[in-house]
Amino acid sequence: MFGRRESVPFAFLSDDFRSNVTPPPRERASAGELAGRWLLGVCVVAGLVGSLVIGMPALSTDGSATGTEHSEASDKR
Repeated sequence: MFGRRESVPFAFLSDDFRSNVTPPPRERASAGELAGRWLLGVCVVAGLVGSLVIGMPALSTDGSATGTEHSEASDKR
């Protein structure tokens, strides 16, 4: 059923390819890099929270502002 496989133009795309070379271990991030990532995350979260706090008055539906404004075109005098 799965005996016949399509030919691929590059041998490294085949599932049969197994490498005997192990990649080098990842370097650990330094303290400065960790602090920079943490600070960037805090700034992004603070920006999102700040935009939400500033935008909340525009999203609120107070009854005092609705119905008091109308255009002169709707008067039909």
